[in-house]
Amino acid sequence: MNVTLRQLQVFLAVAATRNFSRTGSQIGLTQPAVSRSITELEAQLGLQLLNRTTREVELTDAGRSLAARLPRVLEDLEATLLDVRGMATALHGRVRVASSPTLSANLLPDCIARCQRDLPGVQVVLLDRIQNDVLASVLSGEVDFGVVIDPSEREALHCEPVYTEPFCLACPPAHRLARRRQVRWTDLADEPLVLLDHASGSRRLIDRALAAQGVQARVAQEVGHPTTIFRMLDAGLGVSVIPMLALPPEGLPRLTVRPLQPRVDRDIVLVHRRNRALSPLAQRVWDLVRGVARERQES
Repeated sequence: MNVTLRQLQVFLAVAATRNFSRTGSQIGLTQPAVSRSITELEAQLGLQLLNRTTREVELTDAGRSLAARLPRVLEDLEATLLDVRGMATALHGRVRVASSPTLSANLLPDCIARCQRDLPGVQVVLLDRIQNDVLASVLSGEVDFGVVIDPSEREALHCEPVYTEPFCLACPPAHRLARRRQVRWTDLADEPLVLLDHASGSRRLIDRALAAQGVQARVAQEVGHPTTIFRMLDAGLGVSVIPMLALPPEGLPRLTVRPLQPRVDRDIVLVHRRNRALSPLAQRVWDLVRGVARERQES
């Protein structure tokens, strides 16, 4: 049946006033429009709801039955619609976010702290995972959205870049490259490199930059976390290419960091499933993460 909410509301008004003209005045319709609405409702139901005379309107048995049940149904519908509409302004709930380790350690803490300050009723649950697992959790719907390094495959994802940063060289202070104010990628030829492994979103970009500069990389060690890289450099096991965001806030007092030329950037990207809208609450957290990242970019 193609019964409209408006038809039901008009019927209830007529059942209360027993007069088409008075009903029209109350709800802002003309008398013919009220009559037409009732006729269309009766046609959809396949029975007569009202007996019409020149002086009054009387409810049929079917009309009385409908008039008795309909107010509760409409109240329940209104309550349901209000609950759903309330989701748009909800300030309480849980949002699940997945992030790769470097971002979890060096960007997301500020975002979570900002959320606790600005959205105290929202709990951000952080899943700290390697990039491929972050993307898998986004696509499976396990999390609301992810924070990753620019993914190579975007077909199933909606992506929004929020932060751009360069790669740099990290090495022991006694290393020959530490004496230079800036280092070229070609200076890394034949150097033992300690790099993030291929589970990292950055490794693909580092390999591409080395290849673009014609550098035959000599990879001495591949590890999963920047902290491990720093310890290996302390031990004199080589030099490394790392993103700036991997540097701890207090810096690396036992290592030297130099810019690499030509500059090669990586993008930090917010991702969620394409064609699947975020919930209003998740959208608030997405916007907050974007804002924190852009503030850091501008500082």
